Order: sequence, then C-alpha cells, then structure tokens
Amino acid sequence: MMKHDEEFDLIIRDIASNPYVLDMKNFRQHCDTNTYDHCYMVAYISYKICKKFNLDYIKVARAGMLHDFYLYDWREKSTWHKWHAFKHGNFASINASKLFDLSKKELSMIRTHMWPVTPTLPSSKEGFILTIADKYCASKESLDYYRRILFRSQTYSYIKALIWVFLFKL
Repeated sequence: MMKHDEEFDLIIRDIASNPYVLDMKNFRQHCDTNTYDHCYMVAYISYKICKKFNLDYIKVARAGMLHDFYLYDWREKSTWHKWHAFKHGNFASINASKLFDLSKKELSMIRTHMWPVTPTLPSSKEGFILTIADKYCASKESLDYYRRILFRSQTYSYIKALIWVFLFKL
C-alpha cells in the first residue's frame, strides 16, 4: 500500500483504525490483495477523482473505505456465498451503519457499488466514481497477480527467448 496525502488519511482515520475494519486485512479480496488494501485503494482513487472535479470527496473516501466491509471469506463453500457479488454491498452497508455515523449518500454508495452486476444504479456522481474505481482496482489487482505469475514461469522465459530470436532474425 502506498503512502497517501495527509488530508485523505485524516478523512478516513476513524474508519481505517477501527479494529473491525482492520480485520479486513485477514480476508482475501482479489487474488493476493486483502480486502482492507483493496478498499483503501478504491477510497483513495475515488477521493482523488472527486476532489479534482469538485465533488464530495469526503463522503466518497469514507464510503470507499467501507464498500466491502462484510468480514467473511466469500470463497467458502456455502449456499449463500455463491450470491456474494449480488449481496455483499447490502451486508457492507449494514455492517458500516452499525459502527459509523454515515449519511444516506454514503450508505447508498456502499450498497450500489456492484452496479452493473446488481440492477440498482448509483444515485450520485460520487457513487458512479466509486463503482468505476472499484472495477479498476479489482482489474488491476487481478492483472498484476497473473502478470507476476507469468513472469516467474519457465514458459514465459521460453516465449521471451523465442521473441528475441524472431526479432533478431528479421
């Protein structure tokens, strides 16, 4: 996780230091990224975009930090875990509202962050930005993981050697 600006850290300090939120570090999100780090990056990217466009960067940062606050391993074999993609926004908003004083706008952003997987559209510009930041981070985390695996593999070494041979024969 990268070091970010002091204003962002101050906005999310009460959330990021909460013991239940810190417990998100114990759950895998995408490949080898834990849920806490994923939420932190989504919150930070959303914050930066909203700040640039004069939107509510405080609410989006706080909602971003809690958008996946569900505290279970969604990979476990159980009947309801297979519905994780459709339901975890609601679980996260319920969990977040029990611990933090959040506005309706923040709770809405958390609930709707899985659009278009879920049918409910985000109700604000900040909600759309959070949703897009979430998809961006999930994609980046997965691609980075598979890129690291590929670059460590022997097959990659062979492919790279073949490409160099092909290029130098031209």
